[in-house]
Amino acid sequence: MTSNESVQFDPVLRDFFITRNGFIFSVPDYFHPAAGIRSILRYVPDPSGDRIFRKTNIRYRKAGFEESFEIVRQQHPEWVFDVIVVPGDEIKQILKPNDAVVDILSGKIQNPAALFLIRRMEKFIPVSSMGISGSILAGLDNDNSDIDFLVYGTDWENARTALNQMKKSKTNQTGEPPITELDDDMWRTVYEKRKSPLSFDDFFAHEIRKGNRGMIHMPDKNVYFDLLFARSPEQIGKAPERGTDTEKIEIEAVVTNADFAFDSPAVYEINHPEISEIFSYTHTYAGQALAGEKIRARGMVEVIGNKKRLVIGTKREIEDEWMVSLSLLEKCGNGF
Repeated sequence: MTSNESVQFDPVLRDFFITRNGFIFSVPDYFHPAAGIRSILRYVPDPSGDRIFRKTNIRYRKAGFEESFEIVRQQHPEWVFDVIVVPGDEIKQILKPNDAVVDILSGKIQNPAALFLIRRMEKFIPVSSMGISGSILAGLDNDNSDIDFLVYGTDWENARTALNQMKKSKTNQTGEPPITELDDDMWRTVYEKRKSPLSFDDFFAHEIRKGNRGMIHMPDKNVYFDLLFARSPEQIGKAPERGTDTEKIEIEAVVTNADFAFDSPAVYEINHPEISEIFSYTHTYAGQALAGEKIRARGMVEVIGNKKRLVIGTKREIEDEWMVSLSLLEKCGNGF
């Protein structure tokens, strides 16, 4: 697909879309081949499913990652590559995260916790820079759903700063629900979900520094949320070249640029005699290191002409690809 790669800004990373047969896909990329939209099947219609589509009351269930490929492979094997590529004429509706924010503000979508978070954040960033992705965007959220709160472009850093100020203040004089850091049980849940080869202490040291998670203490329940990043149109640029996977190696290097460390893939430019950059396709290692820090990482070497990059997350769940900030762990007194 490399030779057919082209810049297509719609849909982009963290958008969703619905196909003519009712399947709901998420979009994991900014760039798509001429053949269609790079995507991941997330929800499928199922009479016994535990999700109810907001607009039609049709029942859905969430498809597992490997299962999603099998479902599509049975019906459209020609769509299956490293991700699923859905032809444009199969797409019935594109779901945009900012539209979900507008619908929550207008009351069209009823989600008190998401509304509260939007109202708090609009004191620091414009509504036009916000998005709500995940199950809420798909129209399939339930009482236990988390909030995937998305911020575009340079406003993301302002949002992260604001979030951490909120967590420090915990509450305010108006009696609004406090926003806090995750409790110990939730951190353990996140750790187990990520299936990271890192110890819990090493995992926690990196995650707590990122400052992109929080808990809203609503009157009837606690709601977990992630603060996610996506590039604004002017940041998208050109599609990264794709190369050939060669071998898995472990390296140590110094990060020289981490401007897109919270993107997907997370991108780290590094100072190393052979490897020029690290791409992490797993959210576990997004925001893992800062510019100037020494890191250790293991992944797949991808060769692109005279250039080499290290890729982490070549599969959905893989335990021999990882990245740590040695500088951070040294400050915390942790060894690796």
